[in-house]
Amino acid sequence: MRVLITGAAGFLGSHLCDRFIAEGHTVVGMDNLITGNMDNLTQLAGHERFHFIKHDVSNYIYVPGDLDAVLHFASPASPNDYLEHPIPTLKVGSLGTHNTLGLAKAKRAKYLLASTSEVYGDPEVNPQPETYWGNVNPIGPRGVYDEAKRFAEAMTLAYQRYHGVEARIVRIFNTYGPRMRLNDGRVVPNFIYQALKGEPLTVYMDGSQTRSFQFYSDLVEGIYRLLLSDEKLPVNIGNPSEMTILDFAHAVVEIARSESEIKFVTPTDERITDDPKVRRPDISKARRVLGWEPKVDLADGLAKTVDYFREKID
Repeated sequence: MRVLITGAAGFLGSHLCDRFIAEGHTVVGMDNLITGNMDNLTQLAGHERFHFIKHDVSNYIYVPGDLDAVLHFASPASPNDYLEHPIPTLKVGSLGTHNTLGLAKAKRAKYLLASTSEVYGDPEVNPQPETYWGNVNPIGPRGVYDEAKRFAEAMTLAYQRYHGVEARIVRIFNTYGPRMRLNDGRVVPNFIYQALKGEPLTVYMDGSQTRSFQFYSDLVEGIYRLLLSDEKLPVNIGNPSEMTILDFAHAVVEIARSESEIKFVTPTDERITDDPKVRRPDISKARRVLGWEPKVDLADGLAKTVDYFREKID
C-alpha cells in the first residue's frame, strides 16, 4: 500500500510510520510540527519508501499520486498542548478531518481516524464500551479536545454513509512509550522525569483516580489490524488493566530505582477541570473482531520507557 499518515512526527504517528515501512508499504508522512518533532523520524531519513511533507491539515491537502489509505493522527493530544492551542485543536479535529476525508474520497482510499477515550468524558460507566455515549462538558477547557474528536467521529461516519468512504475509527486509551516528550504534561512522562531527577512525584488530589496504560506497540498492532478489518464502527484499543494514579506512581519509582517521594498536590489551573475519575476500556469488541488484546505488561513497557527517558535526560 501507499499510505498517508498525518501527525507523522508525533509520538504515535512516528511509530505507525515505522510499522508500515516495516510491513513493506510506502508512507507519506505529514505534520505541521506544532507538537511533533522531526527527531522521531530520523530513523526513516533517506528511506526510499518514506516521504515527509510539512503541512497543516487544517488547510487544503495536496498529495500527488495514488493513495490506498489515509490515517488521520494529527492533533495536540495532551492537556498541556490543547490548553495552549485550543483553536488549532478544534480546527484539526474539524477542518483537518474534513480535508483528510475529502482526500480519501478523491483517492478512493481507506480512511482511519484516531479518536480517543476522551469521547467518553468523565464516564459514569466503567469500563467504557463503544456503545456508551459519554459524559462530556462541551464548554469546559477540555471540551476543545473532547468535542473535536466527537465531531471528527460524526464527520467520518457521515462520509462513510453518504459518500461511501471505507472508514475505520480507533478510540485510543492511555498509551505510553519511547518518543513521548519530556514536557508532554501527561502523567507518564511527568512521573518518569521526576523519578529520574530524584524529585517528588506530584500526584493530583489523593491519587485515587484511575487510568489504564498500554504500551505503544500494542496500540500500533491494534490499529494495523483495524485498518485491514471490515469493522465500520468505533473500536476501543486499550489495556483493561486499571490502576490508581497513586499505585502507578509507586510502580514508576520502583522501576526507575528512584528514591523519590510522593507529593500530593491540588492544582488550581484548568488541567484538572473535568478530569476523568476513572478510565478503563471494554475491549470485548477488539477481541472479537480483531483478535486483538494487549501483550506487553506494565513492568516491561515502563522499563523500556524509563530507559528512553534516562537517555534523553542524560
